[in-house]
Amino acid sequence: METEFIFWRHATSPGIRVEEICGGEDKSGSLWKTLALQVFGENGGDRFREIVHTDSGAPLLEDSSQRISISHTPHFWVAAFLPRTPESDLQEFSLRTAMGIDAEKADREQAYRVADRVMTPEEMTLIKEYAENLEKGDENHSPLERESALIKAALLGWTIKEALYKAALEEGMDFKEKLRIDALPEICSFPTVKNPRYGKGMILRKSGEKIEMELFSYESEGHIVTLAYSPKCAKFSKNS
Repeated sequence: METEFIFWRHATSPGIRVEEICGGEDKSGSLWKTLALQVFGENGGDRFREIVHTDSGAPLLEDSSQRISISHTPHFWVAAFLPRTPESDLQEFSLRTAMGIDAEKADREQAYRVADRVMTPEEMTLIKEYAENLEKGDENHSPLERESALIKAALLGWTIKEALYKAALEEGMDFKEKLRIDALPEICSFPTVKNPRYGKGMILRKSGEKIEMELFSYESEGHIVTLAYSPKCAKFSKNS
């Protein structure tokens, strides 16, 4: 049992930075989250990082022009970062800052049974096809049993929908009707895979605007982590 909190900062293939916190398994509930936030704040480099929120509830770094997105499960916490964009109002949706992240524990058995609550029939077909590929395996992934493959593929779909929702900055969106999956990304074995297969999604905003989104997913600490972002959003260079 891991009792220490572990902080990890890394780049990802799309050019979005991610910070993860895990461990602390002897802590539970709100205490774990409080301590994880403390670990996050203390790793800010030049200052302690305080999290505030937009009017719609999206997280922000206090006194910072940097878009962030956050997800957490018991004993796993992840934050994604875009570069600073002082030209953008982080209270409002913008292609320049459209980004969301979500993480789910990779063995949530009920994921496939209830997936059709938020997935269209076409999306369920994508999930079943991806599960079939997971069953077969490839040079980077060991074959999975049918049930495990369906659960993992469904969890990928769930994380995509949640990440799209966070990127949209629009409360009350219908996950099935307004957040669309057009192509599933592969679940990469680590966040800096070369030439990963990205996915494609769409946000249908209340204004009628259709926002094309790119999707990237990887595994970490027994979790599936997915990023949804506009191809036009600010990104870190590979050398920064």
